Amino acid sequence: MALNINSLWDHSKPDLSEQRFIAALDGASEDEKLLLQTQIARTYGIRRNFAKAREVLSSVEPKLQRTSAEVQVRYFLELGRTYASTMHPEDARTPENLEAARSNFLRAHEIAARARLDFLAIDALHMMPCVDSEPDRQLEWNEKAVAYMERSDQADAKGWEGSLRNNIGYARHLKGEYEAALAEFRLSRAAHERTGRVRNVRIADWMIAWTYRAQKKYAEALALQLELERAWDADGEPDPYVFEELEHLYRALGDETRAQQYGSKFKAAAK
Repeated sequence: MALNINSLWDHSKPDLSEQRFIAALDGASEDEKLLLQTQIARTYGIRRNFAKAREVLSSVEPKLQRTSAEVQVRYFLELGRTYASTMHPEDARTPENLEAARSNFLRAHEIAARARLDFLAIDALHMMPCVDSEPDRQLEWNEKAVAYMERSDQADAKGWEGSLRNNIGYARHLKGEYEAALAEFRLSRAAHERTGRVRNVRIADWMIAWTYRAQKKYAEALALQLELERAWDADGEPDPYVFEELEHLYRALGDETRAQQYGSKFKAAAK
């Protein structure tokens, strides 16, 4: 397909992304229109309107047998994400929802692998920790995704490294394997730095500092979080999660005055 879906996405601005997808419908082929509908559905999922996302996808479903493999993969991916994703609250993790997500993600992976759509095959694998959330299972799925990425010769598939290393680091952190987690977060940072993703580099730094705090390396964690505070403030985008970590760090260091200051900043920024 000539349509470049990734170039239209701004995942931090799903409403803007939806407008771009709607605009791209004009002049699109029938297959491209279906592909765009799957992404419009995803914008609703990111905004936690899962019922609307499924409604949009329901218009694609009757035509699936006559569409390309990419449309089929993206349909099953987005349908799966309406049942389990990082956007869902804990009470949405019902057995029925998790099973629906599992079957759709695995179906997406199967079709993508057969069609050599490696980027999407990895996407499906990387969603499975939303279904199997135990740290050991998270680790297993993410390591499968990394192995798939390393076998691929497709450039867009290689672009998953930063996210996947972050996810492995997160699972290692949950297991209390802090040094192993740090190694993965540093690999994630390096991958994002190579591709010039400044926001993601900062997220990797936050994860590193978060792990330092777990190790009680408060001085190292504090220095990194204060650096992140300055960087985000300079961009006019204060990060509430940095404030939250600074609250925890100053409290751990016995500075209750600063802890309360950052607690107030966190509450104000998180509204």
